[in-house]
Amino acid sequence: MFLLRTLALCLLVAPLQQQRLSAAGRAPGPAGGPVSGRGRFSTSDRMQCTWTARDAGDSVNLRVRCQNPEARVAGGITDMSCEYRGRPRSCPAFGSDPRGFWKQVGRALRKLRARLCRDERAPVRAGMCRRAPGDVNFLLDVDSLEFSAQSGEPQTPSPAPAPAALPTSCTGPADQRRTAEEHCSGAWASVCSFFMSMLQTDAC
Repeated sequence: MFLLRTLALCLLVAPLQQQRLSAAGRAPGPAGGPVSGRGRFSTSDRMQCTWTARDAGDSVNLRVRCQNPEARVAGGITDMSCEYRGRPRSCPAFGSDPRGFWKQVGRALRKLRARLCRDERAPVRAGMCRRAPGDVNFLLDVDSLEFSAQSGEPQTPSPAPAPAALPTSCTGPADQRRTAEEHCSGAWASVCSFFMSMLQTDAC
């Protein structure tokens, strides 16, 4: 009887241990497993930004993307993206509190302000890793910088050319009378003027 109970207990415990080992393999700790993080923030110049962290070999890439819809009308930078690279595994505190680490990284990105995606000498630091080796900090990869800008100047259509003035070849009664007086004697001037008005073909 004792042997049967022992055998039954072993059969129950073995599957539980197997499940624990499988779960540990699927979700390894930050120190040895894949690194991932994400967040969002806004800058003082109204850029709405998001960031994601992904493994890149022995380092981690921190991808930042920003947009400013207002700049599409008012002018300025409308879209911006860049990458920072660092080695957070070099920081012992990262392994014990990865969530706190990424919160501090998000705050550090927001504090960069105008230097975000512009200044390669401005690292992204997590306060909990202040005493860790320097390579734990994220540094800007200047070759990854991409941005789009809008001038914001209204586009006005060029004015249409003014229509050319049409030549006027019409002669009025005063012109006809003057011409008649020049070519006819005083007595015949009125008669000449009458005939000239009949022969005038230009329409006014």
